[in-house]
Formats: sequence, C-alpha cells, structure tokens
Amino acid sequence: MTFNPDKLVRENIKRLKPYTSARDEFSGAAMVFLDANENAYGAPLTQSVLNRYPDPYQKKLKEKIASWLGVKSEQIFLGNGSDEAIDLLLRVFGQPAKDAVLVMPPTYGMYTVSAQINDLKVVEAPLTPDFEMDREVVERTLSGQVKLVFVCSPNNPTGNVFPQEDIVWLLENSGKIVIVDEAYIDFAPDKSVLSLINRYPNLVVLRTFSKAWGSATIRLGMAFADPKIIHWLNKIKMPYNVNGLTQKVALDLLENVDQKNEQLAKILAQRRWLKENLEKLKIVQKVFSSDANFLLVRFERAREAYRFLMEGGIIVRDRTNQLHCENCLRITVGTEEENRKLIERLEEFELKCASV
Repeated sequence: MTFNPDKLVRENIKRLKPYTSARDEFSGAAMVFLDANENAYGAPLTQSVLNRYPDPYQKKLKEKIASWLGVKSEQIFLGNGSDEAIDLLLRVFGQPAKDAVLVMPPTYGMYTVSAQINDLKVVEAPLTPDFEMDREVVERTLSGQVKLVFVCSPNNPTGNVFPQEDIVWLLENSGKIVIVDEAYIDFAPDKSVLSLINRYPNLVVLRTFSKAWGSATIRLGMAFADPKIIHWLNKIKMPYNVNGLTQKVALDLLENVDQKNEQLAKILAQRRWLKENLEKLKIVQKVFSSDANFLLVRFERAREAYRFLMEGGIIVRDRTNQLHCENCLRITVGTEEENRKLIERLEEFELKCASV
C-alpha cells in the first residue's frame, strides 16, 4: 500500500527539535554516572535503586515484547497507559481547531475526550443496532478534515470484535491513520490485526498490560505501528515517560506468560458461566456475546438493578446513556466467588420485582 504517514504530520511537529535527556546522549555500560544530577546515594529505602533515571526508550522491555509478539522493536512505542499513545497520536497528526477524528459510538469515551482536549473536531459514524460497523455511514463521514479513525476491537462497552475485512477496508480506502485499540484482545487472540502492521503503514494497534495481565496499577500501554509513526511518537513524548519500576515489573510479568494464560482460561470459563446464569434471570432481556472480559447485559429495569447491586456492595457500570445501550449494564467477569455473589444479588432483585 502506498501511504506515507509523514505527509499527515503537523508542520510544527516536523520543525520541532526534541528535548534530549542525559540518557539520550549516552547509551551503553558505565560505572560512574555524573551526567543527570541524580542523588548518588540513592533513596532512603533498603536495597533501593530509585535514584537513577530509567531507560527513556525502554530497550530491554521492547526487545522482550518484540520476542513475545513476533514484531520488531522499532515497531513498538511504550507509554503511560494506552491513553498516552492516543494523546500523542492526536498531537502528531491532528491540527488543533482544523482537523477531526472519527469515532464509532458506542465506544470507549477517551477517544472523544482526548480529541476535545487537543481541540480536534469529533465526527461520529454510529454502529448499527447490532454493534456492527456501517461502511456507508463511515464512508460519508470520512471527510478531508478527518485525520485519524479510532476502532475499539473488542469494543468497549459492547464486547464484540470487528471482522478483519472491515479493518482492511478502512486501511485501504480511508487514507487516514487507523487506530485499532486491542485492549481486550488477549481474550480473543486469534482475532487480532497486529500482523497487519507489516502491510499497512497507516495502521496503529494499541494494547495494554491493564486487562489480561492484571497490572492496571503499573500504567503500561503499547502501540505497534510502522517505524515512521513510532519515530514521531518518540519525538514528542516526555523524556522518561515509562518509569523504571514499571519497566522492571513488565519484564517480570513477561517471564510468567504461562500463569497469565492460566488466568485467561479461568476468566473465559467464568464468562461462559456468568452468561448462562444471567440468561436464566427473568429480569434479563439479553446478554450480548463478548470477546472481552466483560458482558453487556440488557435488563428490564437496568437503573434499579444498578442501584440494588450498589446497595449490596457490588459495583457494575451503567451504560444506559450510550447509543444502542438502553437499559444496559456492563458487567466485568470476576472470580468464581464474585460472580456467584452477583447472581445471588440479582436473584434477590428479581424476587423484589416480582413481589411489587
């Protein structure tokens, strides 16, 4: 495919001379570091190595991720959660008060929030009531103003993966940067589009350690793309955007892929159990199929069910205000005990509704 992302980069970003940190100017092995104004004595903690700045480009971690996923290190950007990559992509390619992004509601809300923060117009191409991509609507909204297209797959809050042919159609016909957010793809790994980054220079795939890896607290997101796009993200990122503790924990996590896969199997088994038991409840109208670690559930009285669960100490997500999600709650798949408590509480709510 003939596509050069450099042509979409903002002119001020092209002209920008990036900040260079002390660790940018030196790489390799050394015994004495007197270049970054660090406290040579270290932090006042036992066995602390907190006084040194981390690798600003996370080379060891990228090599480990590259080996794990079968990509090249130069195709990887690491950030403070996927949100950082989203924000940087908007700042690289979106001209404030001029350009636009395309989103497909109902979907993850941070695409719109980040666009608005960057003073970019948000154009919507709503999904069908069955939560499928409407190509005719997308085609009508892909104006010259649109620079980036966001696709969440598996989608949040609906849980469905978009067919690869829809993504390929976008990549080949839009002429835009297409960002596929695969935060939940570990729950449906055979449906990833990551391998397409070698064929399509306008594709960016986002992933995270927050979901399947159970490590939301370390705030580590990944972006995979053509090295040209990765170059622009690295040019404008903060000098040490991924802290050393996060890098260390991520390296340790990647030594435990088998344990992570065991947890995945438990979550998928619990998702099946939860879906089956939710569908037995008379107060439930529909449980949507899901490729993620959550279920979108349509209730007869969703808001009342939400409050009843909350009063019982069980917190789910109210999605009733989102497009096509009337009377819907989004329920994360928990442990076996947590899921049983949820069903028991909903059974109590069902009895309460029947007695009124």
